[in-house]
Amino acid sequence: MNPKLADEIFSAVARVLPRSPADLERNVKAALAAVFDRLDLVTREELEVQEAVLQRTRARLKEMEQRVTALERRAAAKE
Repeated sequence: MNPKLADEIFSAVARVLPRSPADLERNVKAALAAVFDRLDLVTREELEVQEAVLQRTRARLKEMEQRVTALERRAAAKE
């Protein structure tokens, strides 16, 4: 973990320390949510969608490479 990030988390928690147990829970959740927002994280679902897109793109690229190779062979045979 990045030391700067850890310092930010601890600072945020220290700022929101409780006046009551309910305040503690609410404030810690808010502080952690703010830190996580800055991390630019993605959800598991978003990651899985991007993995599927990447797989389709790779398959399409492979198909296109094969077509180009076939076209190059035909062009070379005509020469």
